[in-house]
Amino acid sequence: MSHIKQVPVRPSAAEVEALARFSPATIHEAQGRRGALSSRIKPVDYRMKLCGPAFTVRCAPRDNIMLQLAINYAQPGDIIVISGGEYEEAGSFGDVLANACLAKGIGGLVTDSGVRDSLQLRELGFPVFSLSVCIKGTVKETLTSTNDPIVVGGELIHPGDIIVGDADGLVVVRREEALEVAALSQAREDAEAEYIAAYKAGKSVIEVSKLEAVLKAKGLTVEA
Repeated sequence: MSHIKQVPVRPSAAEVEALARFSPATIHEAQGRRGALSSRIKPVDYRMKLCGPAFTVRCAPRDNIMLQLAINYAQPGDIIVISGGEYEEAGSFGDVLANACLAKGIGGLVTDSGVRDSLQLRELGFPVFSLSVCIKGTVKETLTSTNDPIVVGGELIHPGDIIVGDADGLVVVRREEALEVAALSQAREDAEAEYIAAYKAGKSVIEVSKLEAVLKAKGLTVEA
């Protein structure tokens, strides 16, 4: 049964902005090494970044009719997140639809399928994260639904969860945990700044990381 639903509960602009200051790697570590999508899903251009609420959609493999409906119904700032069956041999999104997204103010797109027109996507600067780049076209046949929980890149994503992405990859944060995770991310960045300052002051990696007792317990020996 096909059904268009909007995101039931959206994060506030403040919650999105709180997470946008941090890299996906920092967020992943800060929230207990949770939420990292498969490393196979990467940005079309390393300079691309995104952060916003997930507008989730299921697409049949090699079929982009639901993607087009998602673009139609998504709101400014939304990240369209597509479960496409991990089908790499299809270019389900390209420069024409990217222009449609830019015109609506959509914040980015994540798909476990393929995209094409990668050069034009880079020139447009619209953030696109995909499993592959493929020139093969798609059909427009199968209606499904929007804004149900989906699994993309091995992670369960609910509509309204916050997706953060950069050159290293993607992480998902539960909407209700956004401010807590942002605080934990800031604490991690503060700690890392202290580590860097200690290195610059001449301390060793073993000192800064407090590895001496650990290495001794493991029986490490160092030959002269």
